[in-house]
Amino acid sequence: MNPSDLTGHVTPGGASWTYDLGSVVVRKCSVGEMDNNVYLITCTASGDRLLVDAADDLERILALLDEDGGPRDRRLGQVLTTHRHWDHHRALPALVERTGARTLAGAADAEDLPVPVQTRLLDADTLRVGHLVLDVVHLRGHTPGSVALALSTAADRTTTLLFTGDSLFPGGPGKTGSPADFTLLMDDLESRVFAVFDDDALVLPGHGDNTTLGAERPALTQWRDRGW
Repeated sequence: MNPSDLTGHVTPGGASWTYDLGSVVVRKCSVGEMDNNVYLITCTASGDRLLVDAADDLERILALLDEDGGPRDRRLGQVLTTHRHWDHHRALPALVERTGARTLAGAADAEDLPVPVQTRLLDADTLRVGHLVLDVVHLRGHTPGSVALALSTAADRTTTLLFTGDSLFPGGPGKTGSPADFTLLMDDLESRVFAVFDDDALVLPGHGDNTTLGAERPALTQWRDRGW
């Protein structure tokens, strides 16, 4: 994979996208009829791993683990679900049964998941995956408990990657059910994402290609005006 290819385009049944930053390797694949993205985050120093959104297709997710560690090493320490919508956790029960991974999700969505959530996340919580640090960003509006993850290294806390679930995509915020929810999501995106992270932060959404905050920032007023 060309390291300059940051679009991260993947298709169901297709090859994975891999992004190697030295201290961390991120792998991305697409599963299911709704083209859901699944992400595997690996700390290269420790080998610890976290999976984001066990959306569907257990065998494809296990193959993603194999790409990273080989078929004899399907260890997975943690699996995080970005939000409660059914298309993001169809393979979660089977994956947890197979790997014993610890389950994490936003506190307000935890009761709606098909497995017990062992770690309920709140805004500004931090997670560790080996030597990596991930900051939890609670983004209300798409669902009450949607969370994003901001990935940085433990050494310098320089954020480079944002795993946004269905709260932020190329071209706008995720779908909301009311004008009040749309306003809440836009407020959170502006105050908790765009006001905090630099333009070169890479956005890795729950469906589709990647983007950057810099590419999306000029359209914030337009999104507000159009109401979606």
